[in-house]
Amino acid sequence: MEPIKKKVVMIVASSNFRDEEYLEPKKILESAGIEIKIASSSLKVSKGYQGTEAKPDILIDDLKVDEFDAIIFIGGSGASEYLNSLSAHKVAVETIKKEKILAAICLAPSILANAGILHGKRATSFSGERNNLVKKGAIFTSADVEVDGRIITATGPDAAKKFGETILKLLKE
Repeated sequence: MEPIKKKVVMIVASSNFRDEEYLEPKKILESAGIEIKIASSSLKVSKGYQGTEAKPDILIDDLKVDEFDAIIFIGGSGASEYLNSLSAHKVAVETIKKEKILAAICLAPSILANAGILHGKRATSFSGERNNLVKKGAIFTSADVEVDGRIITATGPDAAKKFGETILKLLKE
């Protein structure tokens, strides 16, 4: 299989990201030849809920959307650090403006909702975030993975593989 010459950034929390939501899509995208960078609020090694380590390449504050084909927000309880982050919201809004792929899983779709970009869009998330998405105008679907245009949202760890496969499919289009 010919590698896909694309570049993706995965945004992880400085701690307590969901390991599967990071590892599964990363494995799927890397096996297709996609270059992956890791962004976070700190350049210190980030630890997942189950101990997975992710070494950030760039700070979310320094992330340049133009350099990537897709921006992926990884979930887990730690992702709450980005719920009201102006940097995270700026990245999300810019990703949509530049017609890049924007993906979020578990708690992370609430980051997109809080940035104002899920209004009128079909979306899904971890069940605990449903009310926030609806309040911010999203059309909540409860699907494992939901695609609306260039926006991909997913429910959580059990959907991580399908989430990664869906991102790859959109990157190939």
